[in-house]
Amino acid sequence: MTFPERFSNLPDYAFPRLRKLLDGIAPGGEVIDMTIGEPRHGLPGFVAPVLAQYVEDFAKYPPNDGTPELKAAITGWLSRRYGVALDPETRVMALNGTREGLFNACLALCPERAANGDTPTVLLPNPFYQVYAVAAAAAGAEPVLVPATLATGFLPDFSALPEDVLARAEIAYICSPSNPQGAVADTLYWRELIGMAEGYGFRLFADECYSEVYRDTPPPGVLQVAADMGADPEKIVSFHSLSKRSNLPGLRSGFVASGPANITAIKRLRAYAGAPIPLPLQRVSELAWCDEAHVEESRALYRRKYAIADEIFATWPEYRPPQGGFFLWLKVDDSEQATIKLWRETGVKVLPGAYLGREVEGENPGAGYIRVAMVTKDTDELQAGLTRLRDCLAV
Repeated sequence: MTFPERFSNLPDYAFPRLRKLLDGIAPGGEVIDMTIGEPRHGLPGFVAPVLAQYVEDFAKYPPNDGTPELKAAITGWLSRRYGVALDPETRVMALNGTREGLFNACLALCPERAANGDTPTVLLPNPFYQVYAVAAAAAGAEPVLVPATLATGFLPDFSALPEDVLARAEIAYICSPSNPQGAVADTLYWRELIGMAEGYGFRLFADECYSEVYRDTPPPGVLQVAADMGADPEKIVSFHSLSKRSNLPGLRSGFVASGPANITAIKRLRAYAGAPIPLPLQRVSELAWCDEAHVEESRALYRRKYAIADEIFATWPEYRPPQGGFFLWLKVDDSEQATIKLWRETGVKVLPGAYLGREVEGENPGAGYIRVAMVTKDTDELQAGLTRLRDCLAV
């Protein structure tokens, strides 16, 4: 059996790789799983009643792009959060989880050829959320991995790329707060990147799924900075999710916001290949975007967890407190060996950073880190897991 060549060099997804790595190794203590970014804070109180109220709507086909009420809730939230006014009919579309959107938007918007007739490039941070690379491969583009390391503030410096690469760029993916490092793109970073997008003619895909998990200051958003600049809205494609904001990863609900032409193209592809959100889940989503109380309660818990991590790792080499998101990106000698040692000796399970990066010119920028997900609601469990980790791997 043969498979498309464009997918032949893709590594296995991170979690199957982790299972293979630890297969046959017994945990050395009570298991504490800190691998997957699945928030385990409490569900918002309105979820069950709304599902019960609208359960009969599972018998109906849902609208492909989102109900009018859901799109109005999304644009209302964007107005309150970022001060931008978007037409709910032409500027946003509901997504069955943002992974769908991050993948399909690349298929819908990346042309077969760059303006100069060459193979287009899709620019990715390295390390990165793996769907970016698969989307580039599916679109037939050349993925260009840009280091997002301590030296660059854990955000990619796209301006360092050669002119010929930038001239062929059609899409640049950026995540803020970043997964896995927890770095936040400030207004200056956004302004410079938006300026590059307009100057070189590529679209900026802003993965802002972690935007509502932060310490004290809300991260600036790409839509707000672009609006302040008067930038072309067709150069900006922003993705948001209820998975992290509202602790609803299983709801599979998010949205994409962009210019009318981009949204039309994404909607057209989705009409053939997408999976709309079931109506009862759209009703839950409406309330989730309209309610901030549950988000503030969850954020307060994350702040307590940041404080716990900062205290435990105060003397950890090169410890950088995350500015946002819920991951720790901890420096180790070898990410796989550290993961094995930690599992074998303590039962704490983490993700090797090498699985989130790709080797370029003999270097994988994730190979010297582990990613630790601080998603548990139980701060005692978090403290125990992080303490075991520190004591096991401390140098």
